[in-house]
Amino acid sequence: MSEQILFGIIGGSGLYGLKDLQNQQTIEVETPFGKPSSPIIIGEVHGHKLAFLARHGLGHVYSPSEVNYRANIYAFKQLGVDSLISVSAVGSLRADYAPGDIVIPDQIYDNTHKRERSFFGNGLVVHVGVADPFCPSLNAAVLKSLKAEGATVHAGGTLITIEGPRFSTRGESNTFRGWGMSLVGMTACPEVFLAREAEMCYTTMAHVTDYDSWHINEAPVTVEMVVQTLMKNTEIAQRSLVRLVDELTSPSANDLPSCDCGSALKDAIISNPALITPKSRQNVALLVDKYLH
Repeated sequence: MSEQILFGIIGGSGLYGLKDLQNQQTIEVETPFGKPSSPIIIGEVHGHKLAFLARHGLGHVYSPSEVNYRANIYAFKQLGVDSLISVSAVGSLRADYAPGDIVIPDQIYDNTHKRERSFFGNGLVVHVGVADPFCPSLNAAVLKSLKAEGATVHAGGTLITIEGPRFSTRGESNTFRGWGMSLVGMTACPEVFLAREAEMCYTTMAHVTDYDSWHINEAPVTVEMVVQTLMKNTEIAQRSLVRLVDELTSPSANDLPSCDCGSALKDAIISNPALITPKSRQNVALLVDKYLH
């Protein structure tokens, strides 16, 4: 059995566990940024360790604005996880991305305003590059696994993250469409940016549950609508994650696109190392110590 955790899973609405995890153990993790949303479950699939966290907490008790994104990402980092798959519910802003489909977005637009977006500050300034925020290698692997499981899956599109917890008005939904957005969700930001700061590969398996509120021939999105679609999609999400284990550990993994996620901070720290105080480094030592000598 591999001791390294192959990848972590952040389960969103409708996915609160992974039924195929064997030999499960539950770990309570403390981070410099507080407690993560839930305990982390570590188990095995085909001899490889995976780690699972419920983004909204056990029983879905945290709204998108209340999720401690920094603690969630940092907790995975403390456990040695270097790849993360987010499973999220989204609304479609395109007619060709229908409810029940799964999308692997390649771009994102942050329209949130109440969230801690960075691990850094307080005397340690970092400007991380996120021109292409999702890991191309992990995107390709998840896409391949979903296709192999028979999912109706689309590659690409821009996901706009809104603050929530309310759904969009028709005016907002149509504005997002006018901006060229493909999907709307509530949790990808700042999660994707924090993962990059933590030098982790990150992708989103975005499950389309509705047409938001722009589609004149469809009813506006409701919680019931979201839950019903997610219930149908949960099984294929679970199967594709199991298949992803085989995909990432097979010789064909060498053919996946390369990425630079693991060295994202190499040229991103702008503060003079000689002037960074031990207190400023303390909370983020796990991320920066290899670059600050």
